[in-house]
Amino acid sequence: MSGILIITDDNFDDITSKDVVIVDFYADWCGPCKMMAPIFEEAQSEYQDKVKFAKINVDENKNTAVKHKIMSIPTLLFFKDGQIADRISGVLDKGALYRKIDALL
Repeated sequence: MSGILIITDDNFDDITSKDVVIVDFYADWCGPCKMMAPIFEEAQSEYQDKVKFAKINVDENKNTAVKHKIMSIPTLLFFKDGQIADRISGVLDKGALYRKIDALL
């Protein structure tokens, strides 16, 4: 997870306020989140020059999860210049994730 930012309630708005940012809402105990993690990490290595990738633990950052109406995890929010451009809940395969990213660029 070297290039993936770990964000919190305190810095969420700053990190997502500009550029293309994909935020993975997850929890350590979540099985589907563990399935999504290597796909997210691979996407980060492929798109690291074009997109910021970030993770936020919903158990430790409840305010942001509530603010963005996160009802299930994993949920990915796709930000473009501070606005939510898309959101997906559940595990995405690599191809589906790459298509979502390409659509934002």
